[in-house]
Amino acid sequence: MNKKYILSVFATAAFGAALWAGPVYAKEKTLPDGFYVGDVSLGGMTEEEARKAVADRVEGLAARKVWLDKGSDQTQPAEDGESVAGVALTTAKELGFVWKNQESLEEAVSYLSAGNLVQQYMARKDMEKTPLHIPLETEADEGKVEMFIRQNTDDLVAEPQNALIVRSGGKFQITPSVPGRLVDIAATKKRLLDLLLSMEEDIGLKVVVAQWEPDITEEMLSSIQDVLGTYTTSFASSSSARGKNLTNGAGKINGRVLMPGESLSGYECMHPFTTANGYHTAAAYENGRVVDSVGGGVCQIATTLYNAALRAELEINQRQNHSMIVNYVKPSMDAAIAGTVKDIRFTNNYSTPIFIEGYTKGNQLTFTIYGRETRSPNRTLQFISETLSSVNPGPPSEQLDTSLAPGTRKQVQSAHQGLKSRLWKVVLMDGVETERILLHTDTYNASKAIVLVGPPVPARAPQAAEPQRPTESLAPVEESKQSESSSASETQNASETRMLPETPKVPETQKLPETRMLPEAQKAPETQKLPETRMLPETPKAPETPKALETQKPPETPKVPETQKPTESSTSS
Repeated sequence: MNKKYILSVFATAAFGAALWAGPVYAKEKTLPDGFYVGDVSLGGMTEEEARKAVADRVEGLAARKVWLDKGSDQTQPAEDGESVAGVALTTAKELGFVWKNQESLEEAVSYLSAGNLVQQYMARKDMEKTPLHIPLETEADEGKVEMFIRQNTDDLVAEPQNALIVRSGGKFQITPSVPGRLVDIAATKKRLLDLLLSMEEDIGLKVVVAQWEPDITEEMLSSIQDVLGTYTTSFASSSSARGKNLTNGAGKINGRVLMPGESLSGYECMHPFTTANGYHTAAAYENGRVVDSVGGGVCQIATTLYNAALRAELEINQRQNHSMIVNYVKPSMDAAIAGTVKDIRFTNNYSTPIFIEGYTKGNQLTFTIYGRETRSPNRTLQFISETLSSVNPGPPSEQLDTSLAPGTRKQVQSAHQGLKSRLWKVVLMDGVETERILLHTDTYNASKAIVLVGPPVPARAPQAAEPQRPTESLAPVEESKQSESSSASETQNASETRMLPETPKVPETQKLPETRMLPEAQKAPETQKLPETRMLPETPKAPETPKALETQKPPETPKVPETQKPTESSTSS
């Protein structure tokens, strides 16, 4: 009750008394009858007794039990005050219940005690005729009330289960949705606050619950029946590791459902590109070179998915080309993935959901997008790649590799032609072109072939040692050595030729008595023709001997073609 109301109650009596009474002052010790605060009568009480009576009433209201019925058969707490299953128990005081208009009582008492004896007498008489009722105003802490509801109703919340769709054996199978349940916090809170401010005794309230509808229902998914777009690429020339990456990455996109307005990112579906996530090390593009990388090949997934989305005419939000050309699609038909910098991202712009199917089979990667077809059956699409210019990569780039044998050459990356190209979307009605749309123009960098070369071949033995050959009298010694190795191959003869720098060691030629054991060698006719072996005039042809050495250099040189795998590098990204 406000101050104006209290003043109006006493105004008439005070004015009448003032007309005939003098300034006689006194103070009554008790409050008059007809004085109420709430349902508490304060008549005949002193001021202190009145304050205590109201405070006791408030304390009793604050001690009331409050419980929430969460839907069990039990609708009230146990007699001992403990909570039972399905019931949450507290008190009004714990919910911040307090008396908030104490000042109204103080103002009323103050006016009753004011003035002289005649004025007080008239005020009391008026109150007996018109009792004064001051409402007992209380309040509760809304924050505590809401917290009490939330903390005790979490177990009532049940999230809905969306309908699910899978494709198996060429057919779609749908699992129906299941509605959920949630607590209407606002409605429950309002009801509880209203009860707290009433004068009722213990308070019981049933939690207000509502049905939580799923986002995806069986009815929505049943519209997925038609092929909106499909595309296939080949990875027949890829390594086994790269093929496994394609299977793994496609499986992470397969079965995705996009509701109207939802988007898909190839990178977000497939990352992280780690062995723990099922990927292997395979070739990929990086800074204009072919390198080994975990997850190599996932760009072919992005490319195949991009072409399927084009044919479904989905909204393409992001697509970038490779830095170099790839060989599994024509120029400007590719899509690369490099973190979030390069990604394939598109949005379902249909009014019904779409389903994405992705798989590998027989060295082929396929993506198909299903939904409800709304386009005219007479309308068809063509996508045309147009090359605008090309750049020759030039001669191979040679890089020294000291780990290779001298003279060895090993190609580690094939050349990539540079290109500038663009992609057209052509719309036809009944086979007649009605629209031609330029989708994008791309530039692909030229890249030289990279050849690793070993160190230079060592220099040949100096020819100055030839004049120091032994005299003709030593020729039988050389002949005897040849007769001892008559069963050796020509390769061994070449190896003896390489020992020419050691022939100047004349002291070895002095051991003629030990080396001329010719009695057994005389059995061979060839050893008896000693004059024929003394063909020293032909020895100046020794310069040809280093050629034999050069032809016998490491066998890796003729194997260079085995290291050239252009298909691996060209299909790496």
